[in-house]
Amino acid sequence: MSLNAHERMQACIKNDPALDRTPVALWRHFPVDDQRPETLAAATLDFQRHYDFDLVKVTPASSFAIKDWGAEDAWEGSTEGTRRYTSYPIQKPADWERLPVLDPRKAPHLSGQINCLRLIRTGLGPDIPLLQTVFSPLAQAKNLAGGETLIVHLRLYPEAVMKGLQSIAETTCRFLDSAKETGIDGIFYAVQHAQAGLLTLDEYKTFGLPFDLKTTGPAAGLWCNLLHLHGLHIYFDLVPDFASLFPIINWHDRETPPSLEEAQKRFTGVVCGGVSQHTIIYDGASEVHQQAMDAIRQTGGRRLLLGTGCVVPVIAPHGNILAARQSVEASL
Repeated sequence: MSLNAHERMQACIKNDPALDRTPVALWRHFPVDDQRPETLAAATLDFQRHYDFDLVKVTPASSFAIKDWGAEDAWEGSTEGTRRYTSYPIQKPADWERLPVLDPRKAPHLSGQINCLRLIRTGLGPDIPLLQTVFSPLAQAKNLAGGETLIVHLRLYPEAVMKGLQSIAETTCRFLDSAKETGIDGIFYAVQHAQAGLLTLDEYKTFGLPFDLKTTGPAAGLWCNLLHLHGLHIYFDLVPDFASLFPIINWHDRETPPSLEEAQKRFTGVVCGGVSQHTIIYDGASEVHQQAMDAIRQTGGRRLLLGTGCVVPVIAPHGNILAARQSVEASL
């Protein structure tokens, strides 16, 4: 029996023998279009109409979460579709302590993203899971101050940074409460600092993990939450701290350990990945198909959401995206 996307993702998460095929989902940024709720919604829906993925992950510019605090950014042609920050509201340690908690119903950019979700939910209908991207407080702090400044401040002025992280976490909780009212099925929670190249494990457990657990609390009632551990040399052993809330884990499995096969031995939920971002840009459709088939082989096609380790770059050829999408049909 053929399942719809909602049924397929639920069967995958439950490891139900009734699962008809491996689910697949890719997502990308939509530069320029991501500056208005209406155009981001339209671009997201158009992408889904082309490829018929098993979930839709909404990918606004990361600045949606912090522009209401005064951050500024610009689109300069990044192949990932990301924008460069041009003005940072946090300059001095004391600036962290002055960061106000925002009301997402009144803050223009946060409320605009809520409107975007309403438009997408209406356009998708109820049968396709919808996930909103949420950046961790540390990830937002990085964009408020700049990466190097954040690291210096948290090591030299930890109490000030802690106050700022508390305001970011509370604002994000309020945003999530509003986002749930739009009918989303889960969040895509992006953790960028749980990697050895940025913070020690103890630093992450001090400045990251407590705020991650607080921030994601409002998502406890959602069934399709997905945790993204960004970067190389990630602290994958932290996954059990998130496991009760996140049935799906995503990381750059083709670029950094563990492999999908190894991860399934350490995590009882669904692993998401299998196709390298590099492959989907620069190689041909046959190479994309081979990586997809290898991912299905590693996992037996169970507890797997086929995808990439992060966003699909905006220059990825249509044929390569299609190859990833069609590979799950070929594996039947």
